[in-house]
Amino acid sequence: MNAVVHPDDLPLAGLTVLDLSQGIAGPSCCAILRQQGARVIKIEPPEGDWARHMGRSTDGHTAISIAYNAGKESVVVDGRTAEGRATLRALALSADVVVQNYRPGVAERLGVGYAALAEAHPRVIYVSISGFGSEGPQAGLPALDTTVQALTGLMHLNRDAQGQPRRIGFFVVDICTGLYAAQAVAARLYQTARTGRGRHIEVSMLQTAAALQAYEIVDGALFPGAGPGAFNAPTGLFATADGQIYVSMLNDAMFRRLGGVLSLSTWETDPALQTSAGRLPRAAALNQQLAAALAERPTAHWEAVFTAHDILHGRVRTAIELREDAQAQHVGLFGELSQAGLATLPWPGLPGGGGHQPPPGAAPRLGEHTTCVLHEFRLTPQQPG
Repeated sequence: MNAVVHPDDLPLAGLTVLDLSQGIAGPSCCAILRQQGARVIKIEPPEGDWARHMGRSTDGHTAISIAYNAGKESVVVDGRTAEGRATLRALALSADVVVQNYRPGVAERLGVGYAALAEAHPRVIYVSISGFGSEGPQAGLPALDTTVQALTGLMHLNRDAQGQPRRIGFFVVDICTGLYAAQAVAARLYQTARTGRGRHIEVSMLQTAAALQAYEIVDGALFPGAGPGAFNAPTGLFATADGQIYVSMLNDAMFRRLGGVLSLSTWETDPALQTSAGRLPRAAALNQQLAAALAERPTAHWEAVFTAHDILHGRVRTAIELREDAQAQHVGLFGELSQAGLATLPWPGLPGGGGHQPPPGAAPRLGEHTTCVLHEFRLTPQQPG
């Protein structure tokens, strides 16, 4: 059994991150750094991070604002005032890492652009997260996960059986942008430890969406105009007598085992079906045969059979149902996050953290830490109005 990891033993313990971002991409980057032990001071405008209003809300929070701000300290600063801009700069000069996702030029107007900070604080690692980058014809345009999915090909990649493009059902570009940004911070921390110099990191949602589709882009260049291609057959989502199951064909030996399980002798004897290249032209017919067989028995039956014969499969379930999975329970996939004013919430730990990491702490109420943080840094709280 893995031991519980003490907060002081986390790799980024002692690091201070100033989170100037809102929404998902920037906050999720900082959430990863927090789970790795960093202290994260989150700056919010008087009206709060707009993620506090994304979707269903309760007690000043949404699921998004909790998931990507747990364990941070919320400090309200009004950057529209001279006093607020001075406060932002003072906090940024005290941080090891600064993360912002303003549109290009806004950070500079607030006095917390990279050049201005690095001149006084050369070790600062500064992260700019944007939709399209800091230069170019689209640099100043707003961007959302959904619009970036559309214009980068992700919706086209996720089209349905009728060829209709579909949004991927969660904020995949935002979240992966945060992952790439956090990885870049970790790499630059190592470089700064060697050289003593910080760095400006720029990560765009456009870059992320392209990186996520690397093999699709390469495939399209290798085989222009070929359209979508399968990698093996039979493969796909199939109805059982009481649910759905996904079957994936890894190799020729697995195909022969599947034929034996289904008592389809032609699958085992037809020479043309003994290689993936031979099966692909007949993928539709093979899938139809598999669908007819799977519809006769319940999902649990096929799970047992496929497990016994080492055939790749996955029962279709919801994310909530994952909490009841035997493997998830065995490895302690979910901890418990105690969120003030709300019920105890399930918390999936950070992959690769080692041992059992406790949740990073409750997501803060708007401005919960303003007075104590500003007092710590010998700054004067702003007067309302």
